[in-house]
Amino acid sequence: MTSSDGSADTRPVLLVIADSLAYYGPKGGLPADHPRIWPTLVANQLGWRVELVARIGWTSRDAWWAVTQDPRVWAAVPRAAAVVFAVGGMDSLPSPLPTALREQLRYIRPPALRRVVRTGYQWLQPRLSKLGRPVALPPKLSVEYLESCRDALAAIRPDLPVIGTYPSVHRCDAYGRVHTGRAPAVRALAAWSAAKGVPMVDLAEAVRANVFSDDANPDGIHWGWQAHEEVAAAMVDAVKNARTPTSPRIEIG
Repeated sequence: MTSSDGSADTRPVLLVIADSLAYYGPKGGLPADHPRIWPTLVANQLGWRVELVARIGWTSRDAWWAVTQDPRVWAAVPRAAAVVFAVGGMDSLPSPLPTALREQLRYIRPPALRRVVRTGYQWLQPRLSKLGRPVALPPKLSVEYLESCRDALAAIRPDLPVIGTYPSVHRCDAYGRVHTGRAPAVRALAAWSAAKGVPMVDLAEAVRANVFSDDANPDGIHWGWQAHEEVAAAMVDAVKNARTPTSPRIEIG
């Protein structure tokens, strides 16, 4: 990585593996280096650079696939000063129809059939979501994937702090405005945090006021700028206070 003047960029790296909440603003998706999304805000406040590896709909399972298969992650780990797993929110959302079905819609041919199937899926999803179950990924499985990610990183970088997140909140019609899966997810994540010493940032606490205001994205799930700023403030504190079993507290600035 080089800086704007062509010289080598030797700043520490903040590696963020996330879903779309990390890069969507009040009007939609944004580039990974957008100055107002929370990963950029955190990196700027720390004097680091950010490597954001994210995609809409990602779960903890996708984070594991990123850690094990994405060369951007492999390149960032040696230079990383902290890793944030900002996934898990999608895991806790109602998914009465199989996640695999949603992910495979794009491959249906011919296009006319794909449109029919997608329309049917979009009609059923919000109505069946009111059942609240099943969720996209059960809490036990979410934690297993996150622990696999943490353990894999610890094997090569035992000094590398890892920060997790508790799920956000939503008022999204596509999910029937239902989020009964959040509380079980929080309990499972809290147990993992306590067992492995992983600092956690509560996204819901940071964004709730914004999500339920007119300043958030009208889709009911993504945030406005105030929420990104609140998450960034909480994340900076978490990174500064991060510890690992083999490293002292990080001193920044």
